[in-house]
Amino acid sequence: MPKLNPRQREAVHYIDGPCLVLAGAGSGKTSVITRKIAYLIEQCDLPARHIAALTFTNKAAREMKERVSSLVKGSAAKGLTVSTFHNLGLNIIRREYKALGFKPGFSIFDAEDARALLKELLLKDGELDSDHLNRVQHQISNWKNDLTDPAEVLAMAQSPGEQTIARVYERYNQALKAYNAVDFDDLILIPVRLFQDHPDILARWQRKIRYLLVDEYQDTNSSQYLLVKLIVGVRGSLTVVGDDDQSIYAWRGARPENMSLLKQDFPALNVIKLEQNYRSTSRILKVANHLIAHNPHEFDKALWSEMGLGDPIRVIRCANEEAEAERVATEILTSRLRYQRKFRDYAVLYRGNHQARLLEIKLQQHQIPYKISGGSSFFSKTEIKDVMAYLRLLVNPDDDNAFLRVINTPRRQIGTSTLEALGRYATERHIGLFSAVNELGLESQLNDKALERLRRFVHWMEGVHQRSHGDNPIGAIREMLEDMDYEAWLHQNASTPKAAERRWENVQYLVDSLGKTLAPGDDDDETTIKEAIAKLVLRDLLERQEEEDELDQVQLLTLHASKGLEFPHVFMVGLEEDLLPHRNSIEDGNIEEERRLTYVGITRAQKTLTMTLAHKRKQFGEIFETTPSRFLEELPPEDVESEGFGELSPEKNVAKGEETLSSLLGMFD
Repeated sequence: MPKLNPRQREAVHYIDGPCLVLAGAGSGKTSVITRKIAYLIEQCDLPARHIAALTFTNKAAREMKERVSSLVKGSAAKGLTVSTFHNLGLNIIRREYKALGFKPGFSIFDAEDARALLKELLLKDGELDSDHLNRVQHQISNWKNDLTDPAEVLAMAQSPGEQTIARVYERYNQALKAYNAVDFDDLILIPVRLFQDHPDILARWQRKIRYLLVDEYQDTNSSQYLLVKLIVGVRGSLTVVGDDDQSIYAWRGARPENMSLLKQDFPALNVIKLEQNYRSTSRILKVANHLIAHNPHEFDKALWSEMGLGDPIRVIRCANEEAEAERVATEILTSRLRYQRKFRDYAVLYRGNHQARLLEIKLQQHQIPYKISGGSSFFSKTEIKDVMAYLRLLVNPDDDNAFLRVINTPRRQIGTSTLEALGRYATERHIGLFSAVNELGLESQLNDKALERLRRFVHWMEGVHQRSHGDNPIGAIREMLEDMDYEAWLHQNASTPKAAERRWENVQYLVDSLGKTLAPGDDDDETTIKEAIAKLVLRDLLERQEEEDELDQVQLLTLHASKGLEFPHVFMVGLEEDLLPHRNSIEDGNIEEERRLTYVGITRAQKTLTMTLAHKRKQFGEIFETTPSRFLEELPPEDVESEGFGELSPEKNVAKGEETLSSLLGMFD
């Protein structure tokens, strides 16, 4: 195994008992798992059908299986199980459905199905708001992951509210059974209960799975850990790969303490540390190690690299969140030009999806292409698509897709048969739907009431068009939203008043950003409003392009979504108390997980890392002064260059600006 380092080789070859491979970020853990499977098949003569490897996503399972197939030649890998925990659970239930009392062909309820069933059960008890429904669904999921059944919950309930939820939990399980169905959490819970209650069935599965490997072990919850423990039994033929410093899913039930439990349950556990990092510079790793050392550890490790020292970590404090987003955009643009890099070399990471909104607007203003991951794009939100369709229709009345989206948003009592007749007429006349409405010939195709509603809409839009191309285009657009009472429409169609307010806030934000692109003093207002909307439309169209991964785009993603990825140049934004660490985690005393999340962000960077924060930030309509994140104080000062904390003199600022300008000008010499 010439490509493996000594520690990796040791992890692959060790088969004498249970093994924990403590794999730091970027240390090549997937190579260890896939090569160990190949080693078990080819060198240890263990048939592939007796090996199972478990992970958390279908994508990871697919990639792992492909890599094993490239390592093991011929049919030797046939029968190998590489799957998610939930897929393994599903296969167990399918095989053992009779013992479990299910009929063949049972159903699996996804989150939406489960939510609909819970809603039905809760509505019997009176009024219901969606926040309450979410809490009940989340609580039941937690109980199932912790292997707590309804009777135990009812016995522990300390208030009437807890008793009510416990009874709903009981009725929910009864309803699932009546429907011959299981939910997502049952896919682990039911096999665990089955193995606990039927030693003969457990023994059969232990004979089938003679060696078990688990990836991302730090993300297991209580029921998943118990499933692993039951399958492995006393044999201890187990290898788990994980990193307690990257356990960031406690809100999903993950228990990093499961790594400590391994030592208790398997006293002969062999711990092998993978500390050589193949991703980042030594400086980035030193900063990451320094930060995470503030968390308590069962297993100590320190990442190191042969990639050279690298640049210092930059911490930039900006005046406010708008200045922060602007700085990130201009830094990316300048750095790309200066060093001839690609846009896809850059990633911007943030704690919450709401932080992407301003970044999107700034990147768009600078015509920087980007891709959103780990959250829906601002431009893909329903309310933004609605308003964008109105704007598209203002600059191009022949945009039939935009016409069809807005004609009944809000409702104007224009039915599908009316629109079908309009469509047939417009096609025959080779004109757009908007233009067809005013033609005399349409009168023979529609009744008076339908025609009157269509013409009222078109006449109104023509008025908006005229006003939007006058002296106050943004005023005209705000008036349009007011005329059609779009805010009330959002309230009618939102799950809660709070959700409606958030959506209306997004609309206001879009209109505000459109206003900012209309530069004061432009000679031609008509051209300006058209160009401003055209830019937004272009951004909207880019969102729809396929094969986005192949495009040259800056990556925008949450810290949670960044796990497992790597980027040459990383910006981490919002390094402030209440953002990172998040306010909820501060209140819940869960700072350790927020520190791990920051560690994950730092270790995504290969070459450079820039952290930013705002001196002031707008919250709930008010502007507050922020406090720098406590995590900034935990970084080694000798490896950090700070800016915006009052340390640079005006002379140094000027010198720095001149240096950047001269380097840019040098490119064109």
